[in-house]
Amino acid sequence: MRLSVASPFLKEPHLAFARAAAEVGPRLPTESPYVLADGRRAVQLMAEAGLYAALEKVEALAICAIREELASFSGLADSVFAVQGLGSYPIALGGSDALKRELLPAAAKGERVFAFALTEPEAGSDAANVRTTARRVGDTYVLDGRKRFISNSGIANHYTVFARINESQRHISAFVVDAGTPGFTVGPQTELLAPHPLAELTFEECVVPASRRLGDEGQGLKLALATLDLFRATVGAAAVGMGKRAVKEALAHAQSREQFGAPLFDLQGVQFLISESVMELDAARLLVHHAASVKDGGARVTYEAAVAKLFATEAAQRVIDRSLQVHGGSGVCKGAAVERLYREIRALRIYEGASDVQKLVIARELAKSM
Repeated sequence: MRLSVASPFLKEPHLAFARAAAEVGPRLPTESPYVLADGRRAVQLMAEAGLYAALEKVEALAICAIREELASFSGLADSVFAVQGLGSYPIALGGSDALKRELLPAAAKGERVFAFALTEPEAGSDAANVRTTARRVGDTYVLDGRKRFISNSGIANHYTVFARINESQRHISAFVVDAGTPGFTVGPQTELLAPHPLAELTFEECVVPASRRLGDEGQGLKLALATLDLFRATVGAAAVGMGKRAVKEALAHAQSREQFGAPLFDLQGVQFLISESVMELDAARLLVHHAASVKDGGARVTYEAAVAKLFATEAAQRVIDRSLQVHGGSGVCKGAAVERLYREIRALRIYEGASDVQKLVIARELAKSM
C-alpha cells in the first residue's frame, strides 16, 4: 500500500536499517504496568536487530529511518532507542579516549544503556539555568542537585549529567555518572500519558572522578546543544512514524467498516481526511530528511532541525487526531492502536524543545541571516 513519496535522501544503508527496525517492530513491547521490564526488553530486541550500530556511525539519516519504523510500532521502544543516542553522543564528542573505548562499543551493541540528564525542576527550555552543581575536590567532582523528567531512568547503566561548576558560576560541565554511584539516587517511575522509563534523579555529595568529565570545564552546554542539534530532527522522524501508523489504521478501518450500505471509505469526507494526512506526512518526512542530510554533510542544522521538528510533530498530532475521528467511538477505546498513538504523540511536541521554543529558534536564526 503506497502511503508516502520516496525520499531522495535515503540510500541503501539507511533503508537496510529501516528494514531491520520494521522486522523487529511487531515484537517490541508497547505499554504495560511493567515499564522497566518493557524498556529492558526493548533494548535487548533492538540490540539483537543491530539497530544501535546507527548510533555508533552517528548518521542522522540512519537514525531517522530507524525511528520512523520503531515509532510506528512502539513509542516506548523509540524513546529508549533515541535516549541511548542522546546519552552516548556527548561521550563521542567530549569523552577522553579511555572513556570512549570503555563505553561507546558497549553503547553501539546495546550492552549498556545510557541516559541524558539535563532537565531540572527550574531548567526545562532554559537549559543554561541548571542548578545542579559540581564542586572540584582534588581529582574528583562532588555533584549536588536534582534532575527531572529523565528518560531511561531505572534501566540506564550510565547517565550523562550536566552541572554548574560551583554555585556562583553559570559555566556548565558534563559528567558520566554510573548507576549505583554513592550519593546518586533514581526516584520512582513517573506516570505518563504513554508510559516509558522516566524518573527524577537526586545527587547528594555524589563523588565522580574527574576522568569522567566530558570536554573541558564549561563545555557542557555546548555538548548538550550539539547533541540536541543532531537528535532534534529525528524526533520529527518518530512523529512521521506514528502518523504513518495512524493512517494505516484509519484506512483499514474505513475500508472494512460499513456505514449507510457502503464502506466508510466511500464517503468523500473520509477520503479528504486521509488525503490531507498523507500529504502532511510526505511534507514532514522530506523536511526531516533534509535536515538530517544537512547534518550528515557536516553543517550546522539549528534552523533546519527546528523547522523539521516543529512541522513534523504538529502535523503528526493533526494526522492522528483525524485518524481517531475516522474510527469514531472505537478509536477512543483503551487498547485501540489510534488511542495509544493519540497519547504517544503528545510528548513529542514538548521534549527536546517544545513547539513554541522551536518557533523562537527559527525566528532568531532568521534574524541572524538578515
